Amino acid sequence: MKILIVDDNASMRRLIKTVLSDFHAEFVECADGGKALENYRLSKPDIVLMDIMMPEVDGLEATRRIRAAFPDARVVVVTYYDDPDLRKAATSVGAAGYVLKEDLSQLRAFCVQ
Repeated sequence: MKILIVDDNASMRRLIKTVLSDFHAEFVECADGGKALENYRLSKPDIVLMDIMMPEVDGLEATRRIRAAFPDARVVVVTYYDDPDLRKAATSVGAAGYVLKEDLSQLRAFCVQ
């Protein structure tokens, strides 16, 4: 399994890798939503774990771009924001799920193939 983590916080990327370490996945990392599509195209991950708030291109726009280019892409939003409007926006751009960073164990369900 290959997992692309898109998050501007290096500590959060490390934490996600730790939580999912027993999946023996290959991890690809990206710190900017603007580079997410390019990283997706190059790595062809099985799943993308996408932060929402990033300085250059936010995760919703990055998800929209990935899904427009690769309609079968599985993108899960991973965020601190438990907001109904953001959840709705994530769904509208094609996210397959929405997980709060305070309970990263929920990511495991999305990584089972």
